Amino acid sequence: MLYIVATPIGNLKDITYRAVEVLSTVDLIACEDTRHTKILLEHYQIKTPTTSFFQHNRFAKGNYLLGLLKAGKNIALVSDAGTPGILDPGYNLINLAIQHNLEMTYLPGALALVNALVLSGRPAHEFCFGGFLPQRSGARKNQLEKLKGYACTMVFYESCHRILASLEDIAAVLGEREITVARELTKKFEEVLRGTPQSIREKLAKLKPRGEFVVVI
Repeated sequence: MLYIVATPIGNLKDITYRAVEVLSTVDLIACEDTRHTKILLEHYQIKTPTTSFFQHNRFAKGNYLLGLLKAGKNIALVSDAGTPGILDPGYNLINLAIQHNLEMTYLPGALALVNALVLSGRPAHEFCFGGFLPQRSGARKNQLEKLKGYACTMVFYESCHRILASLEDIAAVLGEREITVARELTKKFEEVLRGTPQSIREKLAKLKPRGEFVVVI
C-alpha cells in the first residue's frame, strides 16, 4: 500500500491520529526532505526509516520505491509540509502507482490554500488554484491578464522574496480590488491581511516580509 500522508504546514499538532499511526507502522517513509521530516518524526517518537524523494531524484528513486511496493512493502509518501502531490514531486510516485495498478490511499490533512481561502471570507463554492505566479514581472502580468476575466476566487502561493513585486503587479493588472494575503499559517506569527493590493503592500513594505504567503483574489 502507498499511503499519501498530509503533514502539518507549521503547527506540529495539526496531524491526525491516523497519520501518526500509519507513519509509525509502514516499512518506509518517502520524504521530500528527510531532514525536514525528521523534526516531525522525532516530535512523535516515530522510528520508521526514511528515504529522500525529491524533484531531482524522482525518476531513479521512483523506480526504487515502485519495486518495494511491488514486493509488498508499505510506504508513506510525505512532502515537507501539507499535502503530497500539490506543487511537489509526489505526483510522480502517485502516477507510477496508478500506472502499475498498485493500491493507495490518501490521509487528509493540512493544505495552505484551503486555510487561506477559508480565512479570506471570499466565496469558495467556485475557485481556482494557480500555484506560484511567474517569477518575472512581465510573465507575471501576462498570467494575471489571462485570469482577469475569471469570475471565481483565485488562490496563489508566493515567496517572501517576491510578494511585494507580485502585489504591485496585481494592483497594476487587476486594479484596487479587495484581496487577502495570509502568511505563516498555523504558526506563532500567523497573519491575515485584508485590503487592496497597494494597501497590503504598504503594510508589508514597512517590515521585511518573512515566511510563505498565500494570496486570495
